[in-house]
Amino acid sequence: MRFSSLSQWLQWQENLHFTEIDPGLDRVGEVWQRMGGQTKLPFKTVTVAGTNGKGSSVAITASILLAAGYRTATYTSPHLLRYNERMAINGQPCDDDAICAAFERIDQAREDVSLTYFEFATLAAADLFCRQDVDIAILEVGMGGRLDAVNLFDTDVALITPIGLDHTTWLGDNREAIGREKAGIIRAATPVVCSEVSPPHTVLDYASRLNSPCFVSGKDFNYETDSSHWSWRNADTSYESLPLPALMGTYQLQNAAAVLQVCDLLSQQGLHIDQNAVETGLKQVKLCGRFQVVPGAITRILDVTHNQQGADNLRELLAQTSGQGKTYAILAMLKDKDSQAVAEALVNVIDFWYLAGLDGIRGLSAEALSETLAPIVGDKKVGCYTHVAEAYHAAMAAAATDDRILIFGSFHTVEAAMKLMPELAQPISEAS
Repeated sequence: MRFSSLSQWLQWQENLHFTEIDPGLDRVGEVWQRMGGQTKLPFKTVTVAGTNGKGSSVAITASILLAAGYRTATYTSPHLLRYNERMAINGQPCDDDAICAAFERIDQAREDVSLTYFEFATLAAADLFCRQDVDIAILEVGMGGRLDAVNLFDTDVALITPIGLDHTTWLGDNREAIGREKAGIIRAATPVVCSEVSPPHTVLDYASRLNSPCFVSGKDFNYETDSSHWSWRNADTSYESLPLPALMGTYQLQNAAAVLQVCDLLSQQGLHIDQNAVETGLKQVKLCGRFQVVPGAITRILDVTHNQQGADNLRELLAQTSGQGKTYAILAMLKDKDSQAVAEALVNVIDFWYLAGLDGIRGLSAEALSETLAPIVGDKKVGCYTHVAEAYHAAMAAAATDDRILIFGSFHTVEAAMKLMPELAQPISEAS
């Protein structure tokens, strides 16, 4: 074996390919073929693409399928505390030894073919899931859809979550262009579900050209809610008095409603998913970093939001859950994210901003972030810190009982904060 530990494998992969992002399916497809793999995996597959709500939708789907008794795998990215989070079976991350063995098989098969960090992960997940005899896998697209490594594999049901402006350098600078890239996960004559009431026309047009049944929220399935329950229905199926999803935010109903349509389609394809499984899955779903509330004298809220659409959702949640104290924000972002749009969305619900820098070539310094935010939120409401840890300690020192601190802007931001909270910092393997 080339390396004996997961951390060694990952460090090597980070510099193996000439660029971190290199969209396209030729290289990853050639290696998978050499490994004896097929694009049609030997289990049911749901592929999830979109800008916001992907992780939540994967988590809700997996929770319901697990409650229905199916051996359920998930592939997600990026991770928070451990790389192993990316590939899980029945909610349990795959262990270091299994992942290293998968990496070795990929390395042996690829020979002189160069792969990115994400492509290694995608092939490892597929390899592990095939060997673990899963019933169904929910695969989250990393970026885009059409040229994303996950799209190497055919899907039984495609799910496209809300589409906003993100990764514009790669995907296009408007919703229609981005929608066309996301629509690439659709397969001919295979159903696709859209979480949005008004998805980009490019998504609908592409599905139509492929003769793929398209199920759109508000048209082909609907939901209603009161303070404690909600109902869902489509042309053939209805659920009444459902428990609200265990994930915070009214927008999670949008995600859950689309997931129920996915489950209904899976039922039509032979899976048995009854209302009890739906209710149990909704009540038991868990997902770190999505308006994750850490209680205490000073409430801390962790959220991986990093674009305008997500910030709009955050604003609504902060307004709905406001108390008597102040709301502070710790914000650290990557260079390719629209920090101006994020600040404009949240300027009226944040009392003071603790800006921090992120390491790495994609990381944005606190000073650069301040140049964008200060004109929007005011010079006197901004403080700059080199790292998230410094910003966190400063915010905790300034906050009083009943205040709250929102920590957001990137998976990296949330990860750094989680490591400072003993109640959340799980034992970290050397692959973290």
